[in-house]
Amino acid sequence: MKSVKTMLIAAGIAALTLTGTATAQTAAPSIVSASPTATATAPGSGQSPAVASGPSAPASAAAAPATQPAATAAKATIPQFYGPTPGIGQPTDKIALQTQVTDLGHQAEWFHNDILMPIIIIISLFVLVLLGWVSVRYNRRSNPVPSRTSHNTAIEIVWTVAPVLILLAIAVPSIKLLAAQYSIPKPDLTVKVIGHQWYWSYQYPDNGDFEVVSNILTEDQDKAKGEPRQLGVDNRMVVPAGAVVKIITTSDDVIHSFAVPAFWLKMDAVPGRLNETWFKVDRPGLYYGQCSELCGARHGYMPIAVEVVTKDQFAQWIAANGGTIGHGKPASSDATANSPISNPTATTTAPTPMAGAPSTPTENATAAAKPAGQPATTN
Repeated sequence: MKSVKTMLIAAGIAALTLTGTATAQTAAPSIVSASPTATATAPGSGQSPAVASGPSAPASAAAAPATQPAATAAKATIPQFYGPTPGIGQPTDKIALQTQVTDLGHQAEWFHNDILMPIIIIISLFVLVLLGWVSVRYNRRSNPVPSRTSHNTAIEIVWTVAPVLILLAIAVPSIKLLAAQYSIPKPDLTVKVIGHQWYWSYQYPDNGDFEVVSNILTEDQDKAKGEPRQLGVDNRMVVPAGAVVKIITTSDDVIHSFAVPAFWLKMDAVPGRLNETWFKVDRPGLYYGQCSELCGARHGYMPIAVEVVTKDQFAQWIAANGGTIGHGKPASSDATANSPISNPTATTTAPTPMAGAPSTPTENATAAAKPAGQPATTN
């Protein structure tokens, strides 16, 4: 009797074991089928995707060639039309202002050379002569008995009225120059200039709202392209000759300053603020500037290169960047009206990234994986 019970118990245990094995074998395929889903979602979580096995790997490999031609076709060669001209648009060894190429620059150059310099030279020579005369005429040897004069009405009137007249002579042309700088005529083109640590980006809201990211070239690249040292950039700001260009400056980190000496142009780029200025250049060519505000450790490595081109060349450059001519203008005549800073109710879209990336690496290489509106550099 005991032997029969023992046999029945053994048979039951064997049946349970066989049932568990069959269940495990049946569940195994569901784990394999779930792995492709995990692989597809892994990049979105910020983790490296697991290696797919079985039929999922060929499917991924087949999808890659289908998307590759589209990415290749989207790239275009960004033309650069002009090289640097010695003595124009860049620093020189002469002790003078850079050659001015705008009406504002010519007005400021006249003010500097014909008003300020003569006045300051005359005052300096006059003070030098007075000091020499006092030193010789009124020393102890020449004048052992000092004068006890405490007031001289004529002299006091002269040294009060003369500085007032000098300041008036300076103020009139100075105020006219300031008024011309800040009275922006109707613009033909608007460019939004954004300062970053440590590079510039340029947005063209009138031409499809694309963005150009501009990084400094390495010293070897400057030599190869004939650019001035530490002034060459991989992507230039391009504007048409003879056009009134309205500049809107801002920053996404600290205060920068957009300055091009040959244009008599300098405007701070302040985070959370939109500042405006303008220029109009009739002479095509290449003009350089630099950030003129101490903005951090690499302040000296964010140059500005503005290329002034003909209208046909500008249209070619716009097309190469995926922009449009005569289309994509802002709804308002004032480009700042559509800014979320000046108009919180306005909605803006992310700028279209530049169509072509530079073929050579730069010292501040822009990370391709970042959105166009938030480019980043590795420093």
